[in-house]
Amino acid sequence: HKPEHIVVFDRQLWGNKVDWENEPQLTNFQELLEKSEPADCVPVKSTHPLYILYTSGTTGKPKGVVRDTGGYATALKFSIEKIYGAKPGEVFWAASDIGWVVGHSYIIYGPLINRNTSIIFEGKPIMTPDAGTTWRILSEHKVSVMFTAPTAIRAIKKEDPDGEFIKKYDLSHFRTQFLAGERCDVATLDWYEEKVGITPIDHWWQTESGWPMLSLMRGVEDDGVKRASAGKPIPGYDIKIFDEEGYELEAHHEGYLVIKLPLPPGALMGIWGDYERFHYGYLAKFPGYYFSGDGAIRDEDGYIFITGRVDDIINVAGHRLSTAEMEEAVSGHKDVAECCVVGIEDDLKGQIPFGLVVLKSGTQISETEVEKEVVALVREKIGAVAALRNIVVVKRLPKTRSGKILRKLIRTMLDGKEFQIPSTIDDEAIIGELQEKFEEYRK
Repeated sequence: HKPEHIVVFDRQLWGNKVDWENEPQLTNFQELLEKSEPADCVPVKSTHPLYILYTSGTTGKPKGVVRDTGGYATALKFSIEKIYGAKPGEVFWAASDIGWVVGHSYIIYGPLINRNTSIIFEGKPIMTPDAGTTWRILSEHKVSVMFTAPTAIRAIKKEDPDGEFIKKYDLSHFRTQFLAGERCDVATLDWYEEKVGITPIDHWWQTESGWPMLSLMRGVEDDGVKRASAGKPIPGYDIKIFDEEGYELEAHHEGYLVIKLPLPPGALMGIWGDYERFHYGYLAKFPGYYFSGDGAIRDEDGYIFITGRVDDIINVAGHRLSTAEMEEAVSGHKDVAECCVVGIEDDLKGQIPFGLVVLKSGTQISETEVEKEVVALVREKIGAVAALRNIVVVKRLPKTRSGKILRKLIRTMLDGKEFQIPSTIDDEAIIGELQEKFEEYRK
């Protein structure tokens, strides 16, 4: 399907020229605005499709998530007020991309429905011009509630480990920090709490849900934060932890995170043009339940801990190991800014863990030293069975523009297989950097 019309906003940036003449399907946004007449609102049914949002996540094959209108509006009004605790009239900042679900839900629709001022920011939290950009925006616009990805906080921590930029700004209006998009390591949470004076709330949801499934509800109650937990199930989501056979597990046992059907308002209506993928990807594994693709553990107080994508559980000589647990140990090293652990193929053990490490700016430790210390740290924290002996120090990790680490891409590259670069990658230049590093390692 080739679109007949594409509306383009020409930002007239140096080096980026729009080829209007040879691309007849392109329409200039500014010209369209000048020529268009105002249009009345069109009433639609609550089940009318609002948008199709393509998400490839970390797999590379896009899925068109279809969202409804009425249920979505209801979910966003409820969530921004009851979960995020934003009061009408306050300033809300979702530091994300408008093209992603966070941008749709909490830059555009959610804040406007709840009568909040919404901050729209383009750029990175560092080098624009420095690592104080986030704190400057919070201060200048008197932001009350912020939502961002843990990777943004890790980037700031890497460039400003002592939090010197934080001290330059008045953050007295700033009340609550939410994190999502990927699991946040405890070291980053502790750094944020120490330097900013606010305990971040890690919560969990997906493009498919459109709004949080696990969180603490700051607009309802003041439940305490538990380190590494994504919170408790949000009303509307009947969340259970199943074993492989579909039986519910007791507290402190790791299993598959599933949600009993029907899903609440705002969740996806299906995958555009591919019902079979929708059925087999989400509904077939555990009939009567939506399968999230994530593993999780519930504790005795009802808090849920996401252990990562199910395919991030690796089998080392018969031992099932969580790469998320290993990453937690690696990130505890004082010189590590962020990391990623994946399982790669091994003739003897089936799979073995392999770690990629990004160091904090200004650190003096050598790559050889940090590799040795990280291996010892994982052995100390998890045990010899973890068998993490392969560590490579890299400049940066490949991520989607929403901040998710492209783990499948890393695994495929390390296994020496042919790979496809996902269209959602933030910067393709990282691939060349990794290939060079991996070649050095193999020598």
